[in-house]
Amino acid sequence: MNAKVYDRRNVFRGAIALAVYIGAIVAANILSANFGLVPVGFGLVVSAGTYAAGFALLSRDFVHTYLGVRGVLLGMAVGLALSWFLATPALALASAVAFLVAEVADMLVFLWARPRGFVRAALISNCVSAPVDTVLFLWIAGFPLTFESIVGQMVGKILWATIVPLAIYVGVRALRRARNERMANREPTPTGGLIE
Repeated sequence: MNAKVYDRRNVFRGAIALAVYIGAIVAANILSANFGLVPVGFGLVVSAGTYAAGFALLSRDFVHTYLGVRGVLLGMAVGLALSWFLATPALALASAVAFLVAEVADMLVFLWARPRGFVRAALISNCVSAPVDTVLFLWIAGFPLTFESIVGQMVGKILWATIVPLAIYVGVRALRRARNERMANREPTPTGGLIE
C-alpha cells in the first residue's frame, strides 16, 4: 500500500469522504423510495435520489483516493445495508446491483485514469459509471426506461453532481495554492513575524 494512506490527514479525509459516500447512498435510496420520479426541467425526469447518487459517484472517488478499494467496498456495504432498512428492500436491491456493477466499472476506469490527475480520473470514471448505474437502477427498481428518465439522470449525475462539485474542488484548490504561494513569498521580520 502507498505510504500516504497511513498519513493522518489522508485517513481523516478518507473518513469524511466515506461518511459522505455512505450518507449519499442511503439518501439516494430514501429519496427515491419516498418521491419516485421528479421533474428536473426541460421535460426530463429523474428518480428523486439522483442528486444524492451523483454525490455518491464523486465521494466514492475521494474514498478510493484516500482509503483504497477496501474503503469503497466498505462504504458500499454499509450504505446498502442501511438502505435495506431505511428505504425499501426493492430499492436497496436495485441500488446494490447497479452500484456493484457501476462501482467496478468506475474503479477500473478511475485506476486507469488516476495517473492523469484526480479531476480527470473522477470525470472520466463518473461519465462511464453514471450511465451504467442509471440504466440498471431504473430497470431493476421498476422505473420507466424512457429518454426523459435516462437523460434526466445523466444531467443530474454528470452535470450537477459531478462537474459542478469538481469545478468547486478545482477552484478551492487554486485559491489554496495562490494563498500558499503568497505566504511563501512573505519576508520574515527580525522578530520572526511576517512583513505584509
